[in-house]
Amino acid sequence: MKITQIKKIKRSLKKPHSDPPERCCCVSNEVDTAPCCGPRMVATGGEITDKVPGFISWMDFSTGKVPHISASLTIADHFGACMARWGFNRMRHIVPPGLYAIGAPGLDAPVCVTANYKMSYDTVRSALSGRNVWLLVLETFGVNVWCAAGKGTFGTNELVRRIAKTELHTVVNHRQLLLPILGAPGISAHEVAKRTGFSVCYAAIRADDLPRFIDNGMITTTDMRKVSFTTYERLVLLPVEIMLAVKSIALISTAVFLAALLADGYTAALMMVLAYLGAVLTGIVLVPLLLPWIPGRSFAVKGALAGVGWCTLLYYCAHGSSWSLPTTAASFLALPALCAFHALNFTGCTTFTSRSGVKKEMRVGIPIMGSAVIIGIMLLIMGRFL
Repeated sequence: MKITQIKKIKRSLKKPHSDPPERCCCVSNEVDTAPCCGPRMVATGGEITDKVPGFISWMDFSTGKVPHISASLTIADHFGACMARWGFNRMRHIVPPGLYAIGAPGLDAPVCVTANYKMSYDTVRSALSGRNVWLLVLETFGVNVWCAAGKGTFGTNELVRRIAKTELHTVVNHRQLLLPILGAPGISAHEVAKRTGFSVCYAAIRADDLPRFIDNGMITTTDMRKVSFTTYERLVLLPVEIMLAVKSIALISTAVFLAALLADGYTAALMMVLAYLGAVLTGIVLVPLLLPWIPGRSFAVKGALAGVGWCTLLYYCAHGSSWSLPTTAASFLALPALCAFHALNFTGCTTFTSRSGVKKEMRVGIPIMGSAVIIGIMLLIMGRFL
């Protein structure tokens, strides 16, 4: 993604909307109060202690103590990240907001800003290994930079509050903050400068580019502005998507199995569960992995096409020529719709979609998906009595 596309997304997120948003209803103006749009139980980062990840020692200042942290990640850090990828204790995978020291930063050391999602914190500090840098961590309630910027927690007010609370102006001589480019939608740079005297510099998309950015005289090169979304980067997002869907998959699979068992027997029940699970996993796993190669721009369309592919494979492998016409029609309606629904969920994992684009897809696609599933169920019932 080029910088022009990023700016376009930023503008779209800042535009006022006449209709109420589906998820975010408000953004807190208090330092330690979560936005009401988050999960019902939202944990704050708390206060900085000597238990923070990577803690080495305290650095004493006239304004208080600043934790000196290691840039090296431990086995426990990697294990925690792995567990968070699978959705375990995800919303508590956080660190306290505040100011941290990496290396031996002085009055002229750069100040990098990140979110208090521990994976963001770990990524940034490990990228800055061997550097003398200040790390200002904002309270985003365990949400990464890109998502928190959209929600408003990685935002202007929180940045201003954190600068004041850490008395950053007494720690450094300069007045420049290095922010990730994906945090731009939540930050009003001119407002930050007006209220704090600190200017905002958007460094790079990826934390790994921070050392090169600093060495390059604080100049962002073209490749630092590009968003990649490789097969591996899509792959690591799949575990949490699977875990989020496990409960609904288990409940629906049980209901489908019992209904088919009562209607047509054990073999038919197994076949229907297989058909359902295949459609769901195609949407959750196969569509993200094959995203660049599936035709279409819409995630719903990509999901539907992949669902047709799964249904065709099932038809030939399960001797679909022996199916009744209603069963065949129901399969080719309901299964692609289920696949499209789960593929559409993946829009929240990528920066390639804008808020307005997702809203449009949901507004148009979900009624169509729902109708296809309902008609498919009706055809199965009709086929049972015809």
